[in-house]
Amino acid sequence: MKNNIVRNKSFDFAIRIVKLYQYLNNNKKEFILAKQLLRSGTSVGAMIREAEHAESKSDFIHKFAIAQKEANETVYWLELLKATDYLNEKEFENIYNDAITILKLITSILKTSKKQSEVKKLTTNN
Repeated sequence: MKNNIVRNKSFDFAIRIVKLYQYLNNNKKEFILAKQLLRSGTSVGAMIREAEHAESKSDFIHKFAIAQKEANETVYWLELLKATDYLNEKEFENIYNDAITILKLITSILKTSKKQSEVKKLTTNN
């Protein structure tokens, strides 16, 4: 398979989320927020993987839209963990920047896919 940036970044991000989850559980004894972060943060890459084998262009767009929502939710949990002092500035900054980068990539892919889908509909109908 060719080098897929969003696929690779989302997988690497999921690894970091799992490690952060372990850190929050073991060192900070925080279980509820950590579990929420784990679910949304690992779901991003899972939805991107599902999109690789989408049944149609609309299915691809749908799966990427879910990945976008999960990435946005992950940003929320990271911000909440920082605001409640479970993460210090250094712990927060790097993983937060990665989450924002992935969110931007997903959003860009979604916009392009939706535009291509609309163009195809217009040319098919004419």
